[in-house]
Amino acid sequence: MTNRIPWNSASSTCSMEPTAGCSPTVSEPELYRSVMAVLPRETDHQHPQDCLNKGMLRWTLHKKVQSNPVNGSSLVWVLIKELEKAERWDSRKSIIPLLHTLMYAIIQTAHIPDELYKRVYSFCKRLLTYPRPYCTVGLSYTRQIKNERFTPGLMYQRMVAAEQRLKNAHYPLQERVFILADPEVFSSSLQQVVCGDIETSSLFDGGSPSPFHHMCSVVQHSIQAALGAEQCHGPTLARALKDVGQDVEAHFQEVVAALEQSAEEGGRGEGGALRSRLQRLYSRIVTDADSEPLSKGRLCNSPLPNPEMSFHMWTEDLDIWRVLAKWFRSSSISEEDLELGDSPGDLMPSDMTRFSVMSTDSGIEGDLPPGDDPSSSLTETDPGKLSRRRGFKMKPSTKDMVLMQDTLEENTNLGGGGAGGGMAGRPGATLQRRAGTCATQNPFFKQQRLFTARIVAMGDDRVLGRLAKAYYFFRKREARRLFLTMKVNLQFYYIPVCGATTSVSSVKENLHQSKDNPCNLGSYLSMVDPWYNSNIKSLGCMLPKLAKMINPGRPKEPFVSDVISYYVRTGQQPVCFTIYFVTITFTNRKKSPEEDVFLTHLEIDFPDFRQMSASIRDKHKRSLGEMCGAVISLNYKKVTLSGRDVDKGMSVRTSGAQITAIPSNEAEDLNCLTMTLNESPTKNKNSIVESTFRSRNIKIRALENRPLTVILDRDSRRKYTDVQSLEIFPCLDPGYCVQKTIQSKFKLGVGKEAGLSKYMNKGLPLPINTFAGIIT
Repeated sequence: MTNRIPWNSASSTCSMEPTAGCSPTVSEPELYRSVMAVLPRETDHQHPQDCLNKGMLRWTLHKKVQSNPVNGSSLVWVLIKELEKAERWDSRKSIIPLLHTLMYAIIQTAHIPDELYKRVYSFCKRLLTYPRPYCTVGLSYTRQIKNERFTPGLMYQRMVAAEQRLKNAHYPLQERVFILADPEVFSSSLQQVVCGDIETSSLFDGGSPSPFHHMCSVVQHSIQAALGAEQCHGPTLARALKDVGQDVEAHFQEVVAALEQSAEEGGRGEGGALRSRLQRLYSRIVTDADSEPLSKGRLCNSPLPNPEMSFHMWTEDLDIWRVLAKWFRSSSISEEDLELGDSPGDLMPSDMTRFSVMSTDSGIEGDLPPGDDPSSSLTETDPGKLSRRRGFKMKPSTKDMVLMQDTLEENTNLGGGGAGGGMAGRPGATLQRRAGTCATQNPFFKQQRLFTARIVAMGDDRVLGRLAKAYYFFRKREARRLFLTMKVNLQFYYIPVCGATTSVSSVKENLHQSKDNPCNLGSYLSMVDPWYNSNIKSLGCMLPKLAKMINPGRPKEPFVSDVISYYVRTGQQPVCFTIYFVTITFTNRKKSPEEDVFLTHLEIDFPDFRQMSASIRDKHKRSLGEMCGAVISLNYKKVTLSGRDVDKGMSVRTSGAQITAIPSNEAEDLNCLTMTLNESPTKNKNSIVESTFRSRNIKIRALENRPLTVILDRDSRRKYTDVQSLEIFPCLDPGYCVQKTIQSKFKLGVGKEAGLSKYMNKGLPLPINTFAGIIT
């Protein structure tokens, strides 16, 4: 790494001496060693401590770029050379970590020469010939680099404007991060650590930030990125913007207009018009501050602020959709947005049973007795009854198509079906899990959503089960009455965090080893995405250690919020997990059946029995009477890799079973359920009763009048007792159900797919964003 960059770095960033407010310049060999230290290796799973260090080293590397503009250009040069080396050596597992590090450095770097942009753009284009997920990530970054080359500073401007809600007429997009923490995992000390870190990240130069501070950063960074050190003097511009005060908003609006106009032109002007426009603005700003416009000098760093974050302990009283609706209403700038409909919290809960009342009249208002006013049927004392209103013809509305567009399968971008059980029951269905395509790449989306809610769940598998349940009921409410779907784009993220003492059910020695892991889904994401393992899983492991510090207080440098910001900005490749629907009936026939959903795990147990003793278990030969358990009937569709699913049914004696939806290793990475009985395989009438099998649809019924106990997602708060039977199948998307209802009105016949139904994803997946999706 001793070769110098072919362009003169001294002329591009001026002096290499440390300046006030900047950290010392880091040499290229040192940057190279730092880059090599953060890359994932095959031995990371064997040495977890090394993985923890990689997350901290990655954060330190980007801090060096953020604090000194000289380090940014040098790091970009080092990273592009390493990417080209990885391409030559076919070291593909290093490409995505290096590429994410490169793009994050480009966003923060004050100025990058055009020849370096060309080199990065050429590499990203070559990734389009690679298989997924490399081509997917490469396509996203190819588009961004193309725009950034002809419109320098565009990514920084759009990111800050959206995340900080800087109102302007040219880029109205807004984003916000909502952090949901499981109170069963987060102690008071752990909550204090995260809240203190977020509070530190929101400070600006020792005080509370204001929109004007962020506007100054956008103007500073945009002018420097376009003009460079040859035509801009950074310190002079920074002092002039500080002296302008609140009048900087006019300059901010002009910068946003110039950059967005250049982006719309698509580089047809080769950036010359943009540079001329920003050069005139630079001269005007400096001249108004009674300073001589200097044309050459060093550049100043413009720190990239973390997005707005709100931390919530996800208690029973918290309705996340009401929180989103409140944020949306407070952020909306048009009356049309405010009149979309009732908020989700104001609607009738989706799980509330609605009873109809038989009408005895003719249905004609003229036949009503004198004095009866149909509008008075809904009284204040009895608000639950339905009222008769004058009928009118509904006009077709584009709102009715929004929820259905969400369920359209991305066949042009995805190879295979899966993801949500949408293909369940169809011959030849693939068992591969769907991953690697952003929701923003859906070709069916015609209307851009101006709001993005990034929901970050922190906890173990229990918080994900609650998230899946909340997402299902949200979709069900939106199918009944649209409100957030039309304008808000939902993105889900997950940070696995385990408490110091995790309460799990009794461990059975003869079950699968994943039974002891309270963060199965987090372990799976770490297995398929090494960069997720280095940055996100390591963060979850560090949080309990930070909480044990004597005086955690408010840190000098935010670390947790910085990692979350990096995750939500660069983690745009979702991995889809099927949400499974379960119908539970009870031994008491007077009790209505319950309907619920789960994501990762379902446990079945007989409270009347325990695991058989070790003396009986160690015997190789035992009679049926020595078996401990009750008889249950099983009916399921056994799935195979060939797609030739087989219907099976049997009765088996068992003390319980575990049903998991998350595989524990790459060899078993199939998008289906795995049911494991507590007992080992046994012989029954010259046939072997398997203790483990895979299926998508399972029906279980308890015989011998012995009730079952069912626990969903290892959450004791979602425990059902006195269960007689249960049925499990992939959860159908409410948007697909709406389309099927419309189709049934035309009497097309049962089982026939017509119209949009042929292209819709029938299942409801929960997409969790990662850095790469699934690397095979």
